[in-house]
Amino acid sequence: MSSQTIYVSLLNEGTAVWKPVEAERSADGTFRIVSEMLADEEWAFKSGEKVTVRQHAFSDGETGLVADRRAAS
Repeated sequence: MSSQTIYVSLLNEGTAVWKPVEAERSADGTFRIVSEMLADEEWAFKSGEKVTVRQHAFSDGETGLVADRRAAS
């Protein structure tokens, strides 16, 4: 499996905030989050969860893959 940076939404921030995290890409195109969440953060998806991703355009004009929803295990 190869590791790649994806973005996970931070919860309870008052505005849209995306956290870059490391995830392992599976053969089926899903990703398993391998980064550990910091104690003072709340992620929409937790470490170890398998997620689907979608392309997203951020407010600074950059694009990247964001965790979209939990994938079937």
